[in-house]
Amino acid sequence: MKFSFDKEAILKEISIAQEIISSKNAISILSNIYLEAADNSLIIKATDRNVNFKTVVPVTVIEKGATTVYGDLFFRIISSFSHNEIEFSQSDNIAVIKPVNKNTPKHQLKIIVSDTFPEFPVSGSSFFEMPIKDFKDMIKQSIFAVSDDETRYFMNGVYLEKSEDKINMVATDGRRLAYVGKPASSKISDFSGVIIPPKILNIISKRSGDEGPINISVNDKTIYINFASYEFTSVLIEGMFPNYKKVIPESQEFNIIIKREEMLSALRQVSNTVEKKSHRIYLGISSGKMAVYSEEGEHGKTDDEIPCQYDGEELTIALNYRYLEEPFRIMDDENIKIKFTSSIKAITIEPVPTKDFFHIVMPMQS
Repeated sequence: MKFSFDKEAILKEISIAQEIISSKNAISILSNIYLEAADNSLIIKATDRNVNFKTVVPVTVIEKGATTVYGDLFFRIISSFSHNEIEFSQSDNIAVIKPVNKNTPKHQLKIIVSDTFPEFPVSGSSFFEMPIKDFKDMIKQSIFAVSDDETRYFMNGVYLEKSEDKINMVATDGRRLAYVGKPASSKISDFSGVIIPPKILNIISKRSGDEGPINISVNDKTIYINFASYEFTSVLIEGMFPNYKKVIPESQEFNIIIKREEMLSALRQVSNTVEKKSHRIYLGISSGKMAVYSEEGEHGKTDDEIPCQYDGEELTIALNYRYLEEPFRIMDDENIKIKFTSSIKAITIEPVPTKDFFHIVMPMQS
């Protein structure tokens, strides 16, 4: 096996493969990246057995073949070259990597034969398409609310469902909920709601651009996601996602409108003295203003105040600081509305004007 390639053309793909790999044990096949050269193309694969990645990049193939190399070391070697044109050759159990037409620097890597690399699932069927920017926005508006409680594994991912011609994403940890729904740009085949592990969504959010489509196919156990030259698959989380619709208030009597940046500034101030265990802060709501303050703790307390649009009775709501700060941080709208009925019932956070997402937070005991 022998081929040459441009450093920059392959480096991004190898870095994505490295994010998929979970094992750093040099003798494990799951620490290795699969390489297959043929027809002036290089197939690159990586897996942790739950998430799989495949892409194809152009190279100059001198002798076709397939092998696997230790991913972490391969990435570091490619990154370290000052030369752009690099040659890879493999014979027996050794791979040699060096600049084209030069003898040094030369790196020798032990390989594991490609026959032991795990098989990937057969490609999905009935793909539907949507703009990749929309899909990334959906991830952004939901993934932060995923539960990290492994005893409630059915909430350790983002719920994806079809709703007529829309796709909805929902995440919850039992004390808050994030919802976003967007239309697809092609017909969506029927599928039951599924729970997607965060790992594949984080990688797609980080590694994809904002242009072009993304294609998605879902079955009972696997999700297939393709865009550009990339193919991803992920095992789904088994279990029954909570009936999130029961949490969404049918109506809420009061609402407050505030500036997002002013609220974030107040939250940053209050974060200096918020208790690390409880994360409890208070919103003191009255006509035209909102007090934002921490409870008095070991190191003191902080008070701030921001203007708001509100005309109702005075009220104090206790909330988890993080549950309030995270939705405000990931939104990019100038004005935000907080809807509520009382200090002990769920609040809804949404942009002004209303869009295709909202966030629900349960108050804490005062």
